[in-house]
Amino acid sequence: MAELAHFLFHAAVVGIGATLVMDAWWLCQKHVLGVPVLDYAMVGRWLGHLVHGRLRHAAIKNAPRVAGERAIGWMAHYTIGIGIAATLLGAAGVGWAHAPSPGPALAVGLASVAAPFLVLQPALGAGLAASRTPRPGVARRRSLVTHLVFGLGLYLAGEGWVLLVRLAN
Repeated sequence: MAELAHFLFHAAVVGIGATLVMDAWWLCQKHVLGVPVLDYAMVGRWLGHLVHGRLRHAAIKNAPRVAGERAIGWMAHYTIGIGIAATLLGAAGVGWAHAPSPGPALAVGLASVAAPFLVLQPALGAGLAASRTPRPGVARRRSLVTHLVFGLGLYLAGEGWVLLVRLAN
């Protein structure tokens, strides 16, 4: 039981930290570069409809609103970040959290782009790997870069935790 708690603690620390790094990138794109970014309310809307059996939408923005959709979307975003961090720790071992290296973190970040390409984008109406968007290549490149930033965030969150532990001791 203690091992599971240790694993979950590190997954939460690394996942939340990596998601914060991804969100900093999101904010930079939105407010500094003027690049349109995903509205997590649409993720919440999709999840709200998903629990009622609706997996796919022609265009999620045209689907009926769901109560609390923005909060649902943001909570899902951070929960998914923790889940991806758990995947990293499961693959690399929980020892990775005590001696992080960038390779596994970047690989998991890159692999995580499969989720939007194969699940979220088709479900929201954007098509497989954003194929139904006006500029699929641009959308794919943005997704890849964002998930590599998340991978970098996994590594930085791991390193940050190690540094905090060292400073505390």
